[in-house]
Amino acid sequence: MPLDVVDLRSFYTTPLGSAARRFIGQVIRQRFANCCGQSILGVGYATPYLEPFRADSLRVLAFMPAEQGVVNWPSSGLSSSALVSPTMMPLPDACIDRVLLIHALELTEHPRELMAEIWRILTPGGRILAVTPSRTGLWARLDTTPFGHGQPYSRGQLRDLMRVTLFSPTRWTEALYMPPFQSRLVLRGAPMLERIGASLSLPGAGVQIVEATKQLYRPVILRQAMPQAIPQALPGLRPVLVPQAARTEKTSKAIVQ
Repeated sequence: MPLDVVDLRSFYTTPLGSAARRFIGQVIRQRFANCCGQSILGVGYATPYLEPFRADSLRVLAFMPAEQGVVNWPSSGLSSSALVSPTMMPLPDACIDRVLLIHALELTEHPRELMAEIWRILTPGGRILAVTPSRTGLWARLDTTPFGHGQPYSRGQLRDLMRVTLFSPTRWTEALYMPPFQSRLVLRGAPMLERIGASLSLPGAGVQIVEATKQLYRPVILRQAMPQAIPQALPGLRPVLVPQAARTEKTSKAIVQ
């Protein structure tokens, strides 16, 4: 069952949600450092991570799945959020430069269709940043946070999904090395745990973050040519009905006599 948007919004108001937003947001800002004059789209529940891009980007949109629900964003001014079907987004082809996918890929029932739709709306050379729960992390094993719902991914699964949907993975990052507990002691030591885990690439991170670019070509599948059948000589056939010559007038008289 998809998460409700109210539960997602409530999580990010907690101290644990604020810490998760800070650590994941650092990676997102590093990967999408220069977005001046570009169009950015957040798919899923990406509004906690989109605010820093509003100043320099051409436009920033937030699309939320119909099963999840939608909230107004930003809180002031014109709304930039919309309730959509993730596999049929109301956008023309090749109109978005950057896509941030978070709280979406692990919750959708049709991940390939979602990635195909993102491929359609991305500009040539456009980039996608997908954040998914890690299969080996503790966050995916506890349902007390939004990262404990849906289908977690390993790096190999994400790589296969990207390649089959015509994306080329370029960078891999992990985040959320801290355990998903609301304890003050854990939250106080979370920055140190995050620095140590990221510097040493320790196993057990909470989320996988992959950056990929849109492929502009489709792979050609080589197929072995089928050998042509050599026609064989048919055995001699005898006609069933043999045509006879038409009788002339002399022949008819001879028969009568």
